Amino acid sequence: MGRVSAKSVNRAVAAALAAGAAGTAAVMGARAVRAGAEAQAAKTGERAGTAHPDAIGADFARAAADRLGELIRFRTVFSRRRDEIELDEFTGFIDALARLFPGVHAHLEREFVNGHALLFKWPGAGPGADAAPAVLMAHYDVVPVDARDAWTHPGFSGHQDGTHVWGRGALDDKGAVVLILSAVESLVQEGFTPARDVYLSLGNNEETAGDSAAAAASLLNGRGVRPWMVLDEGGAVAENAFPGLAPPAAVVGVAEKGVLDLELLTRSPGGHASTPPKMGATARLARAIMALEENPFPQSMPGPVVEMLRRTGANSGLGLRLVTSNMWAFKGLLTKLFDALGDETRAMTRTTVAITELEGSHGANVLAATARAHANIRIAVGETVEGTLERVRRTINDPAVELRFRSGHSPSPVSSFTNAQFALIARSVGVSYPEAVVTPYVQTGATDSRHFAAICPAVYRFSPLLMDDADRASLHGIDEKVRIASLGAGVVFYRELVKGL
Repeated sequence: MGRVSAKSVNRAVAAALAAGAAGTAAVMGARAVRAGAEAQAAKTGERAGTAHPDAIGADFARAAADRLGELIRFRTVFSRRRDEIELDEFTGFIDALARLFPGVHAHLEREFVNGHALLFKWPGAGPGADAAPAVLMAHYDVVPVDARDAWTHPGFSGHQDGTHVWGRGALDDKGAVVLILSAVESLVQEGFTPARDVYLSLGNNEETAGDSAAAAASLLNGRGVRPWMVLDEGGAVAENAFPGLAPPAAVVGVAEKGVLDLELLTRSPGGHASTPPKMGATARLARAIMALEENPFPQSMPGPVVEMLRRTGANSGLGLRLVTSNMWAFKGLLTKLFDALGDETRAMTRTTVAITELEGSHGANVLAATARAHANIRIAVGETVEGTLERVRRTINDPAVELRFRSGHSPSPVSSFTNAQFALIARSVGVSYPEAVVTPYVQTGATDSRHFAAICPAVYRFSPLLMDDADRASLHGIDEKVRIASLGAGVVFYRELVKGL
């Protein structure tokens, strides 16, 4: 998840309070006080007497760290070009899973999907166990490590320093693979059987927006499987994510933005740069890019973001509570302020367009015969690929600019955050991270779970790992690492989730 700067939100709160000062201050104040009292009561009632977070899952932490350290050493980097894939790394990883998790492989049914993706089935024991199963997801492919980057410990070392496990995939997403399998392994060894069927879907090409998860969803759909709940990677137990919020926030993605990749292409005769035309290919392309820059998509504040502000505000100081407990008065103003205060807040409230590649002439004195740009568009909840493409076309308003569709999918449906599934996730967080404030949010990135939305109305995105600013910054970056204590708590989370099904 992205971090919203404290300065930005504090400025938003100050402006909102100033705007509301002339309004119904007494009503607003009463709401803020009540919200704070309810949040405090929840903390007292649900978290009193709980163990210190570092001690939770201590019995599972070391084994999980050892397993993860070994699995990180496999360079499971997928590629759209099959000749670039080191298949031995993938098969080696799969063989290591069988050795590290013998109980899982002895008691669960395993099959391969789309080559190297894995689908496990854990049959439930309750009546009608197969009628409404749960699907736990993760992926074991990772993004590359650039040899030129200065990692503290090599990116595929799986090094342990006593407090962290280092390496690519520690957080995204081999860590979750290990947590899920460790939880199931421990439950199997205890003789536990879930009340309903549980599927474990472990993808092999999520980082390249591959098709393995789609194949797994299609396979289950063809068998008539309609999951009760799907849980994939996404949010985290985030420290320092919200200004004014002292405890960590367990942000659970209830939806994710869509993605549209477009190529903008312009053409002109080319020729010598000493005689440029008035509107050559590069100038026309630049004009189209500036049109998109100067005419952003309209704003909105979807329900999950409103609820996120309400829940985090209720656990914060009085100033923030005054605003977030009175969203009926401040929603419009906050939506506008979110656009003005920063890139991260802006991305929460609108479809965004990022020009990520530019190409023109390959000679300093040669006019470009063609010029191209790649637009990576993240589509806001409530909008569609088709509507987004049409708006881009209208905004550019130039038939000479060719729009080439590369790939895309609309935003996911919004899963409920008031149902039994979300409540189960929240209870499991309460056991594994008792100080955390659980809240829904909208994920800006894409996950494999989007492929399951067609067969399940309750799809969530959450990784039970504690992350601070530096941890979140290391995702796809340098020095990716995970706290060993958090691995233990993560195993507890999945154990509680499965036992609560």
